[in-house]
Amino acid sequence: MEVTNAVGRRKTAVARVYLQEGKGNITINKKDIEVYFPLKTLQFIVKQPLNTIDVVNSYDIKVNLFGGGIKGQAEALRLAISRALVKVDPEHKSKLKAEGFMTRDAREVERKKPGQPKARKKFQFSKR
Repeated sequence: MEVTNAVGRRKTAVARVYLQEGKGNITINKKDIEVYFPLKTLQFIVKQPLNTIDVVNSYDIKVNLFGGGIKGQAEALRLAISRALVKVDPEHKSKLKAEGFMTRDAREVERKKPGQPKARKKFQFSKR
């Protein structure tokens, strides 16, 4: 059995995916997906690339996931799974790209600037 790996990132979350043929089990940090992501919406986000190309029960997926919040982690994992599926079969790329799963969302939190309360907010200006 050949193992395919890929990395996905979103905000500060990093997902490392190891994909191999199996029964459709998804294990995240040694926990089942239903335990790690109790919300159905996040489980749906993770499984989107698998549903798009109809291979939900064809691969076992092991994931190392850290950083960020739960939404960022789910989206990082979606990107990593998409990249791994394309490594396995490059013909899936056009379908996944059309759905927007192959694009890394590069938006990051802007840093806070000195002399300001937030990144862009300014203290109230006083003329006198």
